[in-house]
Amino acid sequence: MTDTFLITLTPRQLPGLQGWRATPALLAYRLGPGPHLLRAQGAAPPRGALMVLNDQGYDGLGRTGPLCQEILRECQARELGGAVLDFDNRLPPLESVCAQLDEGFSRRGLALYVPEGYASAAPRARVMVPSALSGGSLALRLEEAAAQFGPERIALALELRAEDFPLPSPSGSGRPLSQEDLESLKRRLSPSIFFSGELCARYFTYMDGEGTAHFVLFDDGDTAARKVEVARRAGIHIFLAPWTQVSSCAAQLGMRRMQPPGKK
Repeated sequence: MTDTFLITLTPRQLPGLQGWRATPALLAYRLGPGPHLLRAQGAAPPRGALMVLNDQGYDGLGRTGPLCQEILRECQARELGGAVLDFDNRLPPLESVCAQLDEGFSRRGLALYVPEGYASAAPRARVMVPSALSGGSLALRLEEAAAQFGPERIALALELRAEDFPLPSPSGSGRPLSQEDLESLKRRLSPSIFFSGELCARYFTYMDGEGTAHFVLFDDGDTAARKVEVARRAGIHIFLAPWTQVSSCAAQLGMRRMQPPGKK
């Protein structure tokens, strides 16, 4: 089965994606007060691109019906192929937005991608399952998701993350590390780095100056490629990934170049 890659990027980053067989998902939209659809200035999106709709700053006030109509009009006017709902908050109005867009997009043949927590509100939409885990097994996680939603409905949301977990870590959450922070830590510590086949991520441990043990979990192009392969074995062939993180390992993930005109 052919893989589908959805690449999140800003309008200014679009030239970097040219020549790759991938669908751009534009980081140019958010929900604003009213509520209204707010769009960043920039180049016109290519036909068939997706909008990525962010909820940062959304207060949950106002009627959702006119907002959803505004989103639909934007998709039709700009010939977008659908939307990725990048909702971090959990608010009843956002459930209503998911449900209304699920209905409206389905009738118009537009694609809709929703966070896993909103899957029940949008039964026809594709469900984004994150690739990053701090414990357990990615293979088991994806197998369970495939059994629940159907593998054809799942998009693996790839994210090359790095986190520093103090041990013990009751919350299961660590301190996010930038790539610069991670490289600085590795240079300072020169740690032995291991690979977790269950998490499909690399890790190392260290002790800080206060005697606290730390567990650092991180991704690179190789671990991202392994996560893609685990997803394929679960029957999942849709991948959502940020261009800023995967541009250097696109071929390693299985993204293909377009054939030059006239060449077979």
